[in-house]
Amino acid sequence: MYLYNNQNWPIFSWNSEKLLPLLSYVRNQQGKLIGKMGALGFELQNEANLEVLTTEIIKSTEIEGEILDRAQVRSSIARRLGLDVSGLVYSERNVDGIVDLMLDATKNYDKELTKERLFSWHSSLFPSGYSGMHKIITGNWRDDSTGPMQVISGALGKEKVHYQAPPAAQLENEMRIFIDWFNLEQQLDPVIMAAIAHLWFVTLHPFEDGNGRISRALREMLLARSDEQSFRFYSMSTQIRKERNSYYDILEKTQKGNLEITSWLEWFLNSLLHSIESSEKLLGKIIYKHEFWLRHSKVTINDRQRKILNLLMEDFEGVLNTTKWAKIGKCSQDTALRDIQDLIEKGIMTKTEQGGRSTNYEMKVFTYESKS
Repeated sequence: MYLYNNQNWPIFSWNSEKLLPLLSYVRNQQGKLIGKMGALGFELQNEANLEVLTTEIIKSTEIEGEILDRAQVRSSIARRLGLDVSGLVYSERNVDGIVDLMLDATKNYDKELTKERLFSWHSSLFPSGYSGMHKIITGNWRDDSTGPMQVISGALGKEKVHYQAPPAAQLENEMRIFIDWFNLEQQLDPVIMAAIAHLWFVTLHPFEDGNGRISRALREMLLARSDEQSFRFYSMSTQIRKERNSYYDILEKTQKGNLEITSWLEWFLNSLLHSIESSEKLLGKIIYKHEFWLRHSKVTINDRQRKILNLLMEDFEGVLNTTKWAKIGKCSQDTALRDIQDLIEKGIMTKTEQGGRSTNYEMKVFTYESKS
């Protein structure tokens, strides 16, 4: 028995008394974060928004097992937001599509949700009309022509059905009810609405593919309403990606239960809280990078050096040597060594104390005075 088989579907219930302390704390932390970012100025807010949206889109697709190129996602967002960002690269149609979807959801969070808007989002996700090598219906509800919509895992012949969505024949009416609720519900806190919308949409599974990504876009749309602004300063998909197994477990358990969804709401609120807490580290990097470039604004640094320094201040993995510098900078190892030695002379980089066959390098750590 699935959620939609319950007699009172889709009238959800939950224990408000149990959730209220957690919800209040989450809302308090949201407010603190928005206040802190508001004090940093428009330029840093733009940098943070760009970084968080980039991360949100990448992690949302990773949940589905698809890996996007970070530079392409970042470039696509920057162009659409009209941001003056160096090092932009070409972005492919599928990248631009999911960026368009997410920006429409977050920038136009206060606009009405319609069937046509959902169809345009779906078409943006699959601009070629294919999901991998399979032709799919785009810009319309699924038709179940190849059988019922099921979420399956396991090898061929040993498949496990985790969930089966309602029949396609019911979707027109089911989605009308969902969209009306999404647009007209005014009594619920937007964060609770975001949790319910996420669950409700992915339970209906109205499209042949892309349901998870669109459910998360709807969640971001409602979270933007809860923040009362389009700027995104925390990425919930990053947290869900870290907890992907528990996400699928609670989702499956909830979809196979009754309409009492306290456990789902509790999981959602805790995940949101952790994403807000994790944003402190991300925003710290952004502020550090901003202060670094201000401090070195009069130092001559070429584009290759600038690109790699930015990588070092983000999520650079492993050690840095001339071989890795040459690969990232697309130059010879002699040029890489000259780049590094130039930065050492300028007091920006230093050799590490680690031994080994090749010499490794790292950035010097700078301190800055927090204005908060």
